[in-house]
Amino acid sequence: MSIRTLSSREVYRNPWLRVREDKIERSNGVEGIYGVIDKDDCAVILPIEGDTIYLVEQFRYTIQERALELPQGGWESPDVDPEELARGELREETGLVASSMIYLGFIWIAYGFAKQKQYVYLATGLSQESTDPDPEEHDLTLHSFSIGQFEQMLLDGTIRDSCTLAAWGLYKVWLEKQAKG
Repeated sequence: MSIRTLSSREVYRNPWLRVREDKIERSNGVEGIYGVIDKDDCAVILPIEGDTIYLVEQFRYTIQERALELPQGGWESPDVDPEELARGELREETGLVASSMIYLGFIWIAYGFAKQKQYVYLATGLSQESTDPDPEEHDLTLHSFSIGQFEQMLLDGTIRDSCTLAAWGLYKVWLEKQAKG
């Protein structure tokens, strides 16, 4: 290990995250600190039916604007079954229920400063039920786009969410491998 933790202290906590400050020693003997955000695991879902992909749009406080993104989120609870979480978030945010959920892999959201794993699922065989949004998602709206429109929005900067971009990249690699058999 190139960095050793000398001490760790929690500096902030709320129901969604914990912030800690670690005193560290690098392999060259130089000491320093790391600020780390700990969050429970979450999921991002690619709801695709034929040539249609479903996105959600909501106001994101940190950037002070509405953003289009894949359905995603967590339950602020450790040890949640990833597929159950993905199915729950999909239904909660979109009202969509998937007959098939395919696990594509996981990504670390921003491991330069945060410890949060995000599971990536492809959801197909979609049917519509009612939504069950969290209070923070009161303004969330569901949109459908063709795959071509979606990819153009990725390229032209309409969609800038890194989790959406990363999940799409993972999906495209998976799709290519499926085509090769």
